[in-house]
Amino acid sequence: MSSPTRSATRIGAFGAAAGLSLLLAACGGSDTGSRDMSSMSSSGSSSTSSSPATSATSAAVDAAHNDQDVMFAQQMIVHHQSAVEMAKMAATKASSQEVKTLAASIESAQAPEIEEMTSWLTAWGEPVSADSSMGGMDHSSSDPAMTSSSMSSSAMGGSSMPGMMSEEQMTQLNSATGADFDRMFLQMMTEHHKGAVTMAQTEQQQGQNIQAKELADSIVTSQSAEIDQMNQMLTAMG
Repeated sequence: MSSPTRSATRIGAFGAAAGLSLLLAACGGSDTGSRDMSSMSSSGSSSTSSSPATSATSAAVDAAHNDQDVMFAQQMIVHHQSAVEMAKMAATKASSQEVKTLAASIESAQAPEIEEMTSWLTAWGEPVSADSSMGGMDHSSSDPAMTSSSMSSSAMGGSSMPGMMSEEQMTQLNSATGADFDRMFLQMMTEHHKGAVTMAQTEQQQGQNIQAKELADSIVTSQSAEIDQMNQMLTAMG
């Protein structure tokens, strides 16, 4: 039978050895965990830092552009402003909910595009308007009988901007009410959209800037579809 002193000594030695083993295991685990956490942290940091860069790159305007891109943006801004003006009239004057819904859709699509094209011109160091002859929202005409088709050659540096309404046409639309307004709005917006499609097709063929050409593609697709929709609505009206 062992003495109490020897038993206590063995127990103490065993406990010290076990404690040392646990300490070494803990250190090893801590080192492994540190490496794992470091790896995770590094991975997470890389992912986080790359996302804003990717987002910023995708949102940036490509500096490459030519004169056609500039003219497209300058003219389409004015063209869109005219469409938005007509759409705002429909919000209060149209009698058909279908016409009001279409007008709201046109405004919600084209207003942001105006801002987008303005940002391009600013980034390119180009003026938002080609010259004072663009006149912003000026639809004035010396000929009261001028139609949207005769407005295709505007005083914008001698270049064309088809589909724009004359001042008289805009006044007539603003004065119309009920079904007369609905019909006039659809007829005028159809011609306006046709002009926008023509301008966008020119950009598709002659433009250089990737964002401008992508917007031109979108305009051709969306506004061609709306032309079909408006023609169907006019047919239904009789």
